[in-house]
Amino acid sequence: MSQLITLFEQHSYLILFTGIFIELLAVPISGEFLMSYAGYFVFQGKMNYTLALLTVFVSGGAGITATYWIGKVGGYKLIEKYGKYIHLGPERYKKTSAWFERSGSKLLVFAYFIPGIRHFTGYISGISRMPFRKFIIPAYTGSFLWGFCFITLGKVLGPRWEAFHQAASKYFIIFIIVFVILLAGFLAFRFFKNQIKDFFIRFIQRLLNHLKTIRKIEIFLIFLTLVLIGMVTLMLGMAQDYLYDEFSQFNEIAEYMVKSAIYMSWMKGFLVFQPPFALASIIAITIIRIWKKRRNRVLEYLLLGVSLAGAKPFHDAIIKTFSYLQSFGFVGKFHSANFPDINATIMIIVYGTCLFLLVRHSKNKYLPIFGPLFGLILLIGLAVVNIASAYTLPSDIVGGYVYGSVWIFFNFLLFEMLRLVLEKHKVEND
Repeated sequence: MSQLITLFEQHSYLILFTGIFIELLAVPISGEFLMSYAGYFVFQGKMNYTLALLTVFVSGGAGITATYWIGKVGGYKLIEKYGKYIHLGPERYKKTSAWFERSGSKLLVFAYFIPGIRHFTGYISGISRMPFRKFIIPAYTGSFLWGFCFITLGKVLGPRWEAFHQAASKYFIIFIIVFVILLAGFLAFRFFKNQIKDFFIRFIQRLLNHLKTIRKIEIFLIFLTLVLIGMVTLMLGMAQDYLYDEFSQFNEIAEYMVKSAIYMSWMKGFLVFQPPFALASIIAITIIRIWKKRRNRVLEYLLLGVSLAGAKPFHDAIIKTFSYLQSFGFVGKFHSANFPDINATIMIIVYGTCLFLLVRHSKNKYLPIFGPLFGLILLIGLAVVNIASAYTLPSDIVGGYVYGSVWIFFNFLLFEMLRLVLEKHKVEND
C-alpha cells in the first residue's frame, strides 16, 4: 500500500483511474481508500475537485461496462456447461435472470458502496442478459455517486481522512450484517411475495381484532415502554464508552466535520432558543395551553413540574454515579467532567416535555408530526452551534440528549400509567 501511495503522489489522476478500473475487474484494491486520498489531495490543492470526480466517473463506468460485456459474451456458456455443478442449471438460471432483469438495475446504483458486491455486479448483469440500455444509466449513476461521496468526504475531512477510515472499519462488520439482513429480506419478498402477503394480511387482521379490545392509551403505553427500553439501552452503552474513555475518535471526527463542513454562520440563529427567557417562554406557553384544554390539568401540571424540577437532581445523580464508579478503577481519568452536558440535558427535558404536552391532546392532525420534527431539528441545530462555537465536546452533548431522554420518557410512561389508573377508577365509581 505504501508503494501505491508513492505512485499516487506522482501520478494522481492516472493511478486513481487505473485503480478504480482494475478494482471493478475484481482485483483486490480499495477504491474507497484511493478516492478519499484523492479528496485529501483536493483539500491540499494538489488535485482539482471536478477533475477527480470526472476521473472516478469515467473509470468506474468503464470498469463496470467492461465486466458487463465480459459476462455477456462468455458468461452464459459457462452456465450451460458448468452451472449444474453449483445447482444453477439453465432452467433455474432463466428464473434468476428474469428476476435480475426486473430488479437488478435498481441495485446497480448502490452496489458500488458494498465491497465484494461491486466487483461482480457488472459480470452478473452481463450474464443475466440485462439490456445494455437498461444497464448503462444506473451503472453510471452509481459510479458518480460512489466517487462523489468518498472524494467529498476526503476533501471535507482533510488531514482527518485517515481517522475516518479507522472509524469506518470499526463499524464495517455491523454494516455488513445489517445489509445481509436487508438483502435477505428483499430476496425473500421477491421469491415468496404471495406467501408473505398472505401471512401479513392474516397477521394484521388478527392484530386489528385484538386492538378493538384495547384502548388508545394502552397502545400508547406500549409505545412509550419500547422507546424507554431503547433509550435506556443506549444510555448504558454510552456509559460504558464513557467509563472506558472510548469517545476520543468520535469527538475528533464530529468536531472536524461540524467546523469544516456543517456549521454555517446563519446557524447562530438557533442560539435564541437556548437562553433562560426562551425556555421560560415555551414553559409559559405550555402552562397556558394546559389551562385552556381543561383536561387533566392537575396531572399534566404535575408531569410538567416533576420533569422540570427533577432535571438538575437527575443530572447530579448521574455525575455522582460516574464519580462513584471511578473510585473502583474503571479508568484513571475521564475524558470530560461534563458528561452528560448539563445544558443539553436541560434543553431536551424542557423542549421534550413541553412538546409532549402541547401535542398530547392536540386536535390538529399535523401537529403530532411537525411538532416532534421541529424539536428534532432544533436540538440538532443547537448541538451543531455549541460544538462549533463553544468548548463542549460532541459526546457530552449527545450524552446530555440521551440521558435527558431517559428521564422524560420515564416520566411520560409513569404519568400515562397513572392517567390510565385514574380513568379506570373513575369508570368503576360511575
